[in-house]
Amino acid sequence: MGYRANVTGEFAIEPPLSWNEIKASPFEPVGRRQYAAIDIDLVLRVEETSVDTEEGTLVRRTGTALVMREIDEYRERNLVEQVQRCIDLFPGHRFTGRLDCEGEENTDMWRVVVRDERAIKVEPRIVWPDEEGGGR
Repeated sequence: MGYRANVTGEFAIEPPLSWNEIKASPFEPVGRRQYAAIDIDLVLRVEETSVDTEEGTLVRRTGTALVMREIDEYRERNLVEQVQRCIDLFPGHRFTGRLDCEGEENTDMWRVVVRDERAIKVEPRIVWPDEEGGGR
């Protein structure tokens, strides 16, 4: 099972991934992979552009971002590890952005960010403001 969480956001990828990198990846979104069998909750966003060539129209596919795949009810398992796995698969590409996560409890919030090519979980700090009038 796992803890239910709402996840929003994405990691932009620079330079974008080539089609050869995308199709060989477990994060490939086209549907040829059995996600449930390999526990992957993230996919690459693939953008297509048409380029006219002498032989006709060429469709160029590039991976521009790492995003959550569409899941009815996300059970947070190993999101940080999955982001790191994707970073490790594509050396020479920079991942920028974040995933904002909110769990079942209203105070349960965290983010997944990338710092120095490492995916990390960041939790907010709750700070009480100083009380006015010195009433301690």
